[in-house]
Amino acid sequence: MCYHVGSPSKSELKNKLPKKRIVYQQEQEIFHVSGFTRPVLPVTLNNDVDLVLGARWKLIPYWVKTEQDAAKYANTLNAESESIFEKASYKPYILKNRGLLYVTGFYEPHKASGKKESENYFIYKPQREIFTLGVVYAPFTDQETGETYPTFSIITTPANPLLEEIHNEKKRMPLIIGESDRDAWLFAQGRDEINALIKPYAGQLESHEVIRVTADRSGNTNRADIQNPLDKRTLF
Repeated sequence: MCYHVGSPSKSELKNKLPKKRIVYQQEQEIFHVSGFTRPVLPVTLNNDVDLVLGARWKLIPYWVKTEQDAAKYANTLNAESESIFEKASYKPYILKNRGLLYVTGFYEPHKASGKKESENYFIYKPQREIFTLGVVYAPFTDQETGETYPTFSIITTPANPLLEEIHNEKKRMPLIIGESDRDAWLFAQGRDEINALIKPYAGQLESHEVIRVTADRSGNTNRADIQNPLDKRTLF
């Protein structure tokens, strides 16, 4: 599953997306962040397709009433495509609330034969360009404070051949929406049109092994060297 990503800065988004209004406020690139910290990351949502704003990772459905309850709510960092139209957390939203999450890459575990602990791989596009993951989103309002903000889950699909090798236990990958399909994803009408776009990514990806970000105890994994290869080889 996709629980860890890298994310572009506000200035990188402005350079990549000159026609969009960028109100996302993160001034520095995020080299690694865990979804379990519920970070605010840059998205475009289909209620305003010309805007890039910050949304909080982990979809919080309408029946959750307070920030305290949101923090304890079930793990909705990822939404499996096979059940997204039926599962209670996503069913009210998938037909109308979809968006794009801007990333520089994502991290996945690999179970190596004979090793107790999994390895971690960083997966990214050639030339390290920004790309987009498909998300489902829900607005959340804290009934105690009145604060409202968008929350999202990354949609996942069965793995493509590269991710079958890397994420070799669960064989999943995030839904990557190619640049030519972004408008179709945001404007899709009905289940059939949406499902036609939910598929393993067929484009080019690159990868290499990195340190075990999921096991780093320092709390300082947001640094450039976190994405460096463990050695000079690209293993997959």
